Amino acid sequence: MKTTGGGSGQPAMSGLVFFLFLFSLFTASASTTKQSQVYIVYLGEHAGAKSKGTVLDDHHALLLSVKGSEVEARASLLYSYKHSLNGFAALLSDDQATKLSERTEVVSAFRSDGKWSPHTTRSWEFVGLEEGLSKGWLPSGAHAGENVIVGTLDSGIWPESRSFGDEGLGPVPARWKGVCQGGDSFNSSSCNRKVIGARYYLKAYEAQHGRLNTTNACRSPRDHDGHGTHTASTVAGRAVPGVAALGGFAAGTASGGAPLARLAIYKVCWPIPGPNPSIENTCFDADMLAAMDDAVGDGVDVMSVSILPDDGIAVGALHAARRGLVVVCSGGNSGPAPATVSNLAPWVLTVGASSIDRSFNSPIRLGNGMVIMGQTVTPYQLPANRTYRMVYAAHAVVPGTLANVTNQCLPNSLSPQKVRAKSWSGGRRGDCARQPADVRQRGARRRARAPGNGSLHGRRRHHPQLYINYSTNPAAYLERSRTVVDVKPSPVMAQFSSRGPNVLEPSILKPDVTAPGLNILAAWSEASSPTKLDGDNRVVKYNIISGTSMSCPHVSAIAVLLKCAHPEWSAAAIRSAIMTTATTNNAEGGPITNADGTAAGPMDYGSGHIRPKHAMDPGLVYDASFQDYLLYACASGGAQLDRSFPCPASPPRPHELNYPSVAIHGLNGSTTVHRTVTNVGEHGAHYSVAVVEPMGFSVKVSPTSLAFARTGEKKTFTIKIAATGKKSRRMKRKYLAGSYTWSDGVHAVRSPVVVLVA
Repeated sequence: MKTTGGGSGQPAMSGLVFFLFLFSLFTASASTTKQSQVYIVYLGEHAGAKSKGTVLDDHHALLLSVKGSEVEARASLLYSYKHSLNGFAALLSDDQATKLSERTEVVSAFRSDGKWSPHTTRSWEFVGLEEGLSKGWLPSGAHAGENVIVGTLDSGIWPESRSFGDEGLGPVPARWKGVCQGGDSFNSSSCNRKVIGARYYLKAYEAQHGRLNTTNACRSPRDHDGHGTHTASTVAGRAVPGVAALGGFAAGTASGGAPLARLAIYKVCWPIPGPNPSIENTCFDADMLAAMDDAVGDGVDVMSVSILPDDGIAVGALHAARRGLVVVCSGGNSGPAPATVSNLAPWVLTVGASSIDRSFNSPIRLGNGMVIMGQTVTPYQLPANRTYRMVYAAHAVVPGTLANVTNQCLPNSLSPQKVRAKSWSGGRRGDCARQPADVRQRGARRRARAPGNGSLHGRRRHHPQLYINYSTNPAAYLERSRTVVDVKPSPVMAQFSSRGPNVLEPSILKPDVTAPGLNILAAWSEASSPTKLDGDNRVVKYNIISGTSMSCPHVSAIAVLLKCAHPEWSAAAIRSAIMTTATTNNAEGGPITNADGTAAGPMDYGSGHIRPKHAMDPGLVYDASFQDYLLYACASGGAQLDRSFPCPASPPRPHELNYPSVAIHGLNGSTTVHRTVTNVGEHGAHYSVAVVEPMGFSVKVSPTSLAFARTGEKKTFTIKIAATGKKSRRMKRKYLAGSYTWSDGVHAVRSPVVVLVA
């Protein structure tokens, strides 16, 4: 499972692509294959009120139109989606899928791929939530998320963890309509008043890979991997004192951000058959879409999806948003390269990963007397006063591996002959989240972090690479490791966090926000070792891992608290509150930086780093409706998502969607953007605007002040963006950043503005 670094990146796309990972226009292959594969047939919204049986009959009838018999049609059906969207998943040949896609009632038919992978103690204290809960500044309506139901799509759950105890919780909310699905080592008693429901989905997985090998996974909601348990406890785990990772790292009280929320588990990710089934997992579109459809029918309020991109997520999230669900997704682990961010639909909240103010310091004393601060969470303590030969990591990389491209030491990327029993040097704070696994795997001892940005500078004795290169016998002493807090600067963008721009629709800025995702401690499956490597038979209850999979549930927890405090708010309003109250400054007041020390920007962190307290009272929000999304789809690729809603001849331009950020693609003249804000603060509020203009552009907001007589009142304004002179060559094809902020003296409602220079 790609949870701690590299990720699967942007999937390759062929044929015509509808916008934002929504739908792939099915194009017939040059050769007509008879082999059946899993396809999703999407029919849009349900037309009127129909019983589930009637919907199922409609789906069977469509299948019968391309199958030879009713028996064959029924046998080919895997899932019938009937709660929030209209569609089904079935085994079809390419020819059959083509014929179905040509029918008037079918919006699209696309293949269900299995490429997608599932992308604590101090993190909540760092973002200010723990202080708020203890000191009472959190609005009383939030109640730590009490009775809000959050659904997690992941690898399942380890229900015996103390993080999922139900002591002191009241009855299960009456609106809950879900089930506790039994199976291997999991029955109805595995659920309680905390974990109120659990389901598992593997029909598409087994259609591709054959029957599940239960040696490596449980045929039930039980988590054999650890990733799902980790994310579930981060979003809604109970407060558990006295926990730590192996070696005593990150000791403290582990708590989810919404510790009184209820959990609904949807297991959709399973081991990839192969040599390392414990490391790599896969999640199929059809299985995920079935889970999202059930989550809506079950009564989930917030959906947390720490999985890399897929068409199913975008389709399911669209219909979930129509019914008021907030869908939060991880942005991917393919950074720091540009245009790698995933989960790009504007109706999902896409999250990047950044650090907190904690590190796991491991001093390394070089043979020349220089001390370099390494980073490690290994529990192994080596003998004192023993020296180890050194190797520079870049010199130990196996040629042709992903490490040559990503600059990350992924599994099997280091040569065992070059690193065994050696200490190693290379990298910067915030990067190479997966390096410790490969270092352990290859037998190396510890990593030394290069000072500054890692460039070769100074005399030989002042840089580890120069010391290694120019010393006949480079060596190092490894000192005892320890946990350090109040690290500065913090937060820093994680090197692995995927970056913008949005490759499918540049008029929507992604990621939306960033949140803690580096070295996060949370609950773990006792069926999986902390490293998930062959030969590691240790059992842990809590584990430290990294990735946007970890930052996603942080934001999901804030959405839960907002849903509890403001049950009348739409999903778009909750997303807006989180985005417009985010900060672009670190805890010391300076700008958030990347791992190499350079200033970060909207392509790195979107609107900024989350601030839960501020999101509870944002002042103004940018709202959007299901119809707004349909119009947006019409403009962004001409996709008609609902047969009952034909696209107008001239739909609003994509950047006219009432989004909390503004992105303009390829501007060399001027353009005007419209936005509407809703007052969710006090009566009689009066806001004025302040603008930070991108270099080489003017930004004029009109009117410059907004007066609201009542809560719920809406006001519309325009933003005119114009080029202000000749652009230098180095500015061409660059995204330049600015912002505008509405303020009433109490609230600051900030929106980033990014412009791609044509």
